[in-house]
Amino acid sequence: MSEKQQTIKKEIHFEGVGIHSGGKVRAILKPAPAKTGICFKRSDVPNSELIRAITENVYQGKDRQTAIGTKEWKIQTVEHLMATFHGLRVDNCLVEVSGEELPGADGSAKLYTDEILKTGFEEQEAVREYMNITTPMYLCEKDCTIVVLPASELSISYTLSYHHADLSDQFFSSAMTPEIFASQIAPARTFCLKEEAEQLRKLGFGKGADFSNTLVFEKNQPIQNTLRFPNEACRHKVIDLLGDLYLAGQPFKAHVIAIRTGHHQNVKMVSRLSDYRTASYKSGIACDISLDAGQWDTACVKKILPHRFPFLFLDHILEMEIGKRIVGTKKVHPDEYFFQGHFPGHPVMPGVLIIEALAQCGGFLMLSKPDNRGKIAYFMTIENAKFRQPVLPGDILRFEAEVTRERSRFGECMGKAYVGDKLVCEAEVKFAVVESSQPKTESVA
Repeated sequence: MSEKQQTIKKEIHFEGVGIHSGGKVRAILKPAPAKTGICFKRSDVPNSELIRAITENVYQGKDRQTAIGTKEWKIQTVEHLMATFHGLRVDNCLVEVSGEELPGADGSAKLYTDEILKTGFEEQEAVREYMNITTPMYLCEKDCTIVVLPASELSISYTLSYHHADLSDQFFSSAMTPEIFASQIAPARTFCLKEEAEQLRKLGFGKGADFSNTLVFEKNQPIQNTLRFPNEACRHKVIDLLGDLYLAGQPFKAHVIAIRTGHHQNVKMVSRLSDYRTASYKSGIACDISLDAGQWDTACVKKILPHRFPFLFLDHILEMEIGKRIVGTKKVHPDEYFFQGHFPGHPVMPGVLIIEALAQCGGFLMLSKPDNRGKIAYFMTIENAKFRQPVLPGDILRFEAEVTRERSRFGECMGKAYVGDKLVCEAEVKFAVVESSQPKTESVA
């Protein structure tokens, strides 16, 4: 039986301090369309692009954490959140980060896991696609080894061996089900040896670390802390490995055996795994839907809507829940062509064009669903249309639309248009969603 892809049900907000950067950081997790994958962006960097969390976007740098980014920005320590997505089988999510690093919480993946489980999942129509690992793969660097063997499920076997009196050898092995991840893996915290702590600080690591979020080992015990598991350090290595493995770009089934590996070896292996991506994920291109304010400008809107000047009446998408609701805007410029002939002595925006703009916002909502990409939304009916206030040159129209009914080829939206806090227009619109090459017989507005 095929598994369905899933995303989170609603937004989740996190705030805290970055373990390595020491700075205050915020992260927002948002639902994402099917086949999007895991995508990140920096909300505090102007015009930050959205990138997929894949090996091609790994930021080459220091080895105590995994960072992704572009030439302009990076996000550090993504591995704990990526492990959570991997362990809980979250296929699609948008992560908006303010700051250079994800919140460190208690140094484990527990907070991310608990909040995602509390929020819940939304099953999506698309089938989960697994990479087909058919050949054993291995990587050896000095005394670090990682092996990937074809298997019917994902399992991890990890051996930790520091060859040091302060931390004895440890081992963990298990299948990676969501239940096992949440209870046996996610609570394991990051760690270091006592003699490493000061050296790591000098190298720029651990500026936000303390005994509450980092296990500092001396004589096989954490200083000023208590172990959650006898082999907690080894289990945290599994978190790091799971997070790095999800940078392959999509899930896979295999038995992964790792000995003494760190992020550097993990990511090198994952870059090889990426060759097994299925066609849908082969390009590694970032998803083209963002739920962020200002992300969808006119150029982006054109990726979904077929309208063009002078009949494109949508400037920006401010908010969107795919398949549910949307908020968009249009600046009504004084030099709009319709003012030249529509009451030129007392210019007002024609009501039918307000309806058209409102419908375009609703149409964008319908066509933004992955299954509707490349299609066209045609008017079938307009009902209960009411005009309450004139729209004048210089006004900024804000459109709010919600899906009230939906079938495979039809959709209905309730839409309202505002100028400031004033309701200027409202209407119920019904669309037929058809292939762009299909001859149309429905009424077209």
